[in-house]
Amino acid sequence: MIVGNNNNKNNNKNNSDTVQEFTENLIGIRRLAKVLKGGRRFSFSALVIVGNKKGKVGYGFGKASDVSEAIRKAVNSAQKSLVKVPMYKSTIPHWVEGKFSKSKIIFRPASPGTGIIAGGPVRIVLEMAGYHDILAKSLGSRNSINMVKATFQAFDQLLLAKEAAKTRGKALKEFWS
Repeated sequence: MIVGNNNNKNNNKNNSDTVQEFTENLIGIRRLAKVLKGGRRFSFSALVIVGNKKGKVGYGFGKASDVSEAIRKAVNSAQKSLVKVPMYKSTIPHWVEGKFSKSKIIFRPASPGTGIIAGGPVRIVLEMAGYHDILAKSLGSRNSINMVKATFQAFDQLLLAKEAAKTRGKALKEFWS
């Protein structure tokens, strides 16, 4: 008989303070049909947004022959693609534009109390990111996948004033003068 202490149970202390609670939101499910010799074979695709409403958000796309499996794959993909978005109070730090394919998204900062003025999947992404006051306009293609990708492309362009001054090698006071 081998005697030893089981450290696995002792090392797994309550890690709830490091684990953040993410909520998931299903944007849409599509049914795809493949025509074969014996008839049609159906599969499903799902687009999911995952966020903690405190500045972290991600999107995922999953395909499977079953709806629940497609959603599960999309959620796993979304959790792997989480990004941290910069916030200034409850809005974005500056005007930004994101493009993907033929979809174009324009974000503008809004004063407190404005709310989220956006449509379709862009609104869901902004809510999951934790923004409360923002103006958004989507132009071009209304494809939900392309709109979400354009939104995340716009998030990549956002910078806080400290970060912008640091990348330019200036002090924050020089940056504003």
